[in-house]
Amino acid sequence: MADRRDGMNYAPQGKPRPVVKPGEFVFSAVRLDHGHIYGMCNGLTEAGGTLKYVYDRDPAKVAAFLKAFPQAKAARSEEEALEDRETHMIAGAAVTSQRCELGLKALAAGKDYFTDKAPFTTLEQLESARVMTRVTGRRYMVYYSERLHVEGAVLAGYLVEQGLIGQVVSVTGFGPHRLNAPSRPDWFFVKKDYGGILCDIGSHQIEQYLFFAGEEDARVVSSRIAHYDGEKYPELDDFGDCTITGAKGTTNYFRVDWFTPDGLRTWGDGRTFIIGTRGFIEIRKYLDLGRENGGGNQVLLANGEGEKVIDATGVTGYPFFGQLILDSLNRTENAMTQAHAFKAAELCLQAQAQAIDLTPSVPGRR
Repeated sequence: MADRRDGMNYAPQGKPRPVVKPGEFVFSAVRLDHGHIYGMCNGLTEAGGTLKYVYDRDPAKVAAFLKAFPQAKAARSEEEALEDRETHMIAGAAVTSQRCELGLKALAAGKDYFTDKAPFTTLEQLESARVMTRVTGRRYMVYYSERLHVEGAVLAGYLVEQGLIGQVVSVTGFGPHRLNAPSRPDWFFVKKDYGGILCDIGSHQIEQYLFFAGEEDARVVSSRIAHYDGEKYPELDDFGDCTITGAKGTTNYFRVDWFTPDGLRTWGDGRTFIIGTRGFIEIRKYLDLGRENGGGNQVLLANGEGEKVIDATGVTGYPFFGQLILDSLNRTENAMTQAHAFKAAELCLQAQAQAIDLTPSVPGRR
């Protein structure tokens, strides 16, 4: 299901790299409102996870899901999946504004929770999740796929960790997406349901910045949103950008938009630039623009040793999912710390809340 032209249903598939035996880690998929649930389940099953139940109120979504994952069983209710004693984790891709509600139910039922990004649409939801993770000791993990499910980004992380560009001082990200409006559900265009562009796809950019820069805290310096393209979807932010400063003094700028043209062979020309004291890295995530055979996962490195272009495809795999499974079983934090997942969410909510709206006069916008 790795449709490179459709970001909503883009579900990368890697080589199976199981970290557990069949049945040792059981998870269920609940609420299939966003196509990212396929990528989430691909990652977990390739790492050895056993997919037991699937549930959604829409039987058509369940039927489509079972075609991709025939090993799953359709649950009779959401509660059947949540209360199953064998299940370690609930994976969900609910309507964005409902992701916290599902997460709180999963944690209260003694399960870890793995949600599509963005994990929240309000700071109040974030605080309720923070409280629930402390009370239950369970995890509220987030599928920040533009780093976790892109081999170029995984490889860049290793290069940074090895010190090949020195100390990271700045990260710049570009996250354009194809709108493909006819394929989107109605809730996608309702602000209270999807949360705004900086909350939604901006969350990827902020999470990557925190990771590559090694920042545990940061503040939003400025942010902007706009709706430029027509009056059909007045509540949709189709452009956003943001500037952030980290507690350690690093800087971040990112831009996200829904203006990917139909002629581009992927759903967006996503790029990340990482500047260090001894070199820099560029990640061309999904394509190498203008090159006939220019696929994604291109990592460009320049440092004191010279220049390199590395094709990361098939090199690193997607280690996050195996680490997530082992974290759930062993109560460790190697895949992603809870503090990191929540800090990325907090910053994207703050960026959205304080953003200056540059929209020209559009009926229904304000």
